[in-house]
Amino acid sequence: MSIDGISLSALVIELSNLLTGGRIAKVYQIDKSTLVLWIRQLKRDYCLIISANAENPGIYITSSPSENPAVPPAFCMLIRKHFEEGRISRIYQHSLDRIICLEVDFREDGGGIATKSLTVEIMGKHSNIIFTQDGHIVDAIKRVGANVNRFRQILPGLEYQLPPGQKRLNLLQVSTYEFLAVLRSQNSGLLSKAIINTAAGIGAVISTEIIWRAGLPINIEMGLMDDADFLSVGEAIDSVKKAMQVDEVEPNIVLNDDAGIKAISAIALEHLNKPENNRRVFTSLNEMLDFISTYQKPKSVPDRVLLAKVVESLITRLSRKREVLINELTDAKNANQVRQRGDLLMANLYNINAQASEITIQDFYSDPPQEITIELDPRLTPIENVQVYYNKYAKFKRAHEILVDQLKQCVDEIDYLEGITVAVNNAGSSIEIHEIRQELISQGYLKESVKKRMKVSGKSVPITITTLDGTVIFVGKNNQQNDNVTFKQAGPDDLWLHTKNIPGSHVIIRTGKQHPSESDLFIAAQLAAYFSKARSSSSVPVDYVRRRFVKKPAGAKPGFVIYTNQSTINVTPDEAFVKSVLEIVE
Repeated sequence: MSIDGISLSALVIELSNLLTGGRIAKVYQIDKSTLVLWIRQLKRDYCLIISANAENPGIYITSSPSENPAVPPAFCMLIRKHFEEGRISRIYQHSLDRIICLEVDFREDGGGIATKSLTVEIMGKHSNIIFTQDGHIVDAIKRVGANVNRFRQILPGLEYQLPPGQKRLNLLQVSTYEFLAVLRSQNSGLLSKAIINTAAGIGAVISTEIIWRAGLPINIEMGLMDDADFLSVGEAIDSVKKAMQVDEVEPNIVLNDDAGIKAISAIALEHLNKPENNRRVFTSLNEMLDFISTYQKPKSVPDRVLLAKVVESLITRLSRKREVLINELTDAKNANQVRQRGDLLMANLYNINAQASEITIQDFYSDPPQEITIELDPRLTPIENVQVYYNKYAKFKRAHEILVDQLKQCVDEIDYLEGITVAVNNAGSSIEIHEIRQELISQGYLKESVKKRMKVSGKSVPITITTLDGTVIFVGKNNQQNDNVTFKQAGPDDLWLHTKNIPGSHVIIRTGKQHPSESDLFIAAQLAAYFSKARSSSSVPVDYVRRRFVKKPAGAKPGFVIYTNQSTINVTPDEAFVKSVLEIVE
């Protein structure tokens, strides 16, 4: 459910009082249909959301802004170019329709004032944000061509025209007498429908409220009403007008039993003011709409959770493959037994009867020798049966070599992906999640979606800590950072730490040729253990060695290294201690 036009009029007053004269400092576009304007006014920053989202369109000031994408879309760049540093000169509503316009002034080089406008049309799936100047469209967040709407196009260069059908009466501006005169001209149908058809910005909620305040049946027909009834309607309209005055508004919503929103209004709704209704009252229209935007927002799954599920699925699939390979390798290990049976048959070749299905002979490979029964194919000659066993042996031997390589590769991939899981858990920003996703794409584990393809400016940075004695410690939180801290930031004599045989972060203590203090070594070991798969374990072994002994094999996956000459320290990760250390991050 969206807000109606008459309630929007109260919102426009709020926005005008707060933002008129304010400077647009920053412009962002957080999704394909939502702009964010940061407005500086009287030493205070306001975050204005302007959304053309079909499910929840609107305009309001929020107290909890969303994270901004690293790369702005083209429409955002256009709005930045034309609106940043401009001052809001006027915010107004067209009649009581759900159309709000922000006029922004700029001082031209010659000293004159140029005015540009953002028109927000709040109309469900037809909602839009349109940039106009001198009555013409510069661009829109949703372009509408003739193939979509042959009556009204929203395209650059065209003259801006209001949506059709915006000729109803403004209930707050016309006299009640004039309104009733037009209303009475509709002498058939429901009164509730007649009110909606006569008044701009009035929906079912306010129409029902007017009838309730008039003391009439909600479903009363126009043809059944007399003069006294219309007089009661006039009095009800006057009470609604009074409730819409600035100091009288009472922004509120009514929730359904299933937690959906039943009604939204700027005034108290007497027809819904019942004990069984869950009614919430707010101090302002902006606060109400900010709450609604969060309340109605689909509970999207964070990128971190989605990526973690993808990696978990990959690990599960590889683990099943590993079990299959282990079983096949067990069978292949029987190659020597097959060869021995071929040898036994060859040694007893002239004792094999034609068309025999088996033969029992002495097994000279056992100690002491025992009798063994070997199966034969009665369709084959004795020498052909011997050759069957030797062929099986050759096949098993080749398979064993292949399976050993495949199993090693499978185990290495599982270890790598378990390291990715640790990196996902360690990620502290969307750019770090993006880097991990890109790494999986580059390694062939994921395919890049055209819809989600995006460029990200800059790179994430590892954790940098300066201890109390001035020692610098680096902690890589993903493979890209791990390679960076190990081979770019660390010197050959710095100390490198990593959990022993456990996926985790690369940690560097910048020591030069000096040995670190016990305190710094303990801090670094705690960090290595905490930012690893063993975070919840006890007595975690952490290897440490001079960085010169750490090597990256040619063609190795990101983050993979080999090392020698290490020493080991055991620590139990202490979350409280690590968090206290992280508080001194530079």
